[in-house]
Amino acid sequence: MEGAQAVTILETTMGEIEIEFYPLYAPKAVENFTTLVQRGYYNNTLSHRVIPDFMVQMGDPTATGRGGKSCWGEPFEDECTRHLKHMGAGIVSMANSGPNTNGSQFFITLGPAEWLDGKHTIFGRVTRGMKVLNRMGRIPTNIHDVPEEEIKILKAYMATGVRQPRPSS
Repeated sequence: MEGAQAVTILETTMGEIEIEFYPLYAPKAVENFTTLVQRGYYNNTLSHRVIPDFMVQMGDPTATGRGGKSCWGEPFEDECTRHLKHMGAGIVSMANSGPNTNGSQFFITLGPAEWLDGKHTIFGRVTRGMKVLNRMGRIPTNIHDVPEEEIKILKAYMATGVRQPRPSS
């Protein structure tokens, strides 16, 4: 399909989430994420943090919130821009532990989070699967925001173009 954009599909234990990217604004973050997807890095990884009405965090192969590396094996710099804002649900951003500490972890917002603007690189948005994301955001958590029900990325893969939704089962 001419003009079709590459997307990532996250097949999770709760359903599929499709993500499109912003390579003009966050080329390194997009390259990092898509390279890790193509390497199978995110397959069978758990979501280690859910904060209702805020975000679902993923991408740490240790499921501790302290693991994961970029596709280059070391942290890379932030790519914050005034053109992209955490203005609602479905924004995909790099998780970090301070400036220029991006690795493999990412989060997807469940609502507006404008206090993150300029601190976390936005590199994509959910284009399909918002109901799945919202269900993830309602999973009970412990006092450390760890989901009490397993949320797992079973498989992450690249796809091209607009996909037709699967029939409901």
